[in-house]
Amino acid sequence: MRITLESDYALRILTVIAERSDLIDAATISEKTSVTQRFALKILRKLVLGNLVSSTKGAKGGYKLKIPAEKITLKEVIELIDGPIAIVRCLDNSECCSMNSDKSACIYHHIFDKISFDLAKKLSSVTIADVINKTYSI
Repeated sequence: MRITLESDYALRILTVIAERSDLIDAATISEKTSVTQRFALKILRKLVLGNLVSSTKGAKGGYKLKIPAEKITLKEVIELIDGPIAIVRCLDNSECCSMNSDKSACIYHHIFDKISFDLAKKLSSVTIADVINKTYSI
């Protein structure tokens, strides 16, 4: 599994927003994250639709966290952007597996399922606040 650039940027964007107590506009977010404003706006829309961020329109508008940074996990953000965490396609899409009818016949299915579970669990244990405060453990 590879975390997409969009998820990477979403995490950076959330971190910049979380570091502020007031509204922050898309241009400032773009500047602080080195993400083009157009791409930042696309990601911000997903974060708003995912109820992680709220937006205020207008000249003094901007973005802020909708929920505390302590409650936003890396897993939640990555899955919002990229979908379920699965290191192989057969875990996410049963139609791509030639052994779809009998998963017990494929030892790799079980191995990769366990690895995906462990990865998801680890990503669930780290929050945006942990990243900001450098209190995460890996």
